[in-house]
Amino acid sequence: MQEGCTVNQTVKYIARKWTMLILLELYKGKGHTRRFSELKGCLAGITQKVLSARLKELEREGLVEKKMDIEAFPLKSEYTLTESGLEMIEVIKSIKLWALRWKIKNIECGSQDCGQCVL
Repeated sequence: MQEGCTVNQTVKYIARKWTMLILLELYKGKGHTRRFSELKGCLAGITQKVLSARLKELEREGLVEKKMDIEAFPLKSEYTLTESGLEMIEVIKSIKLWALRWKIKNIECGSQDCGQCVL
């Protein structure tokens, strides 16, 4: 596969650890928005440095939009899925459906059955 291939370029940032989970957590937020601290709390094991780096990548790729509340102290960063980010959620949903059909059988996700999850 060539370096400039669309699939190759897309996989480079989507397949990075934490990226799809960050998108999913943003999707779950009210208005598809969460503060940095909320994301950090939802993603057990992610470091502040990695979360910050992934959010910058997602922002650069146009999947996430960052807003700063400069009137608050300390400053608050909010991240929202863009239209492109919301379309990526549909891709993730398709991956999940494939996994449930072919690879994963009723593995519980938190407090609910993945087969019943609205995602």
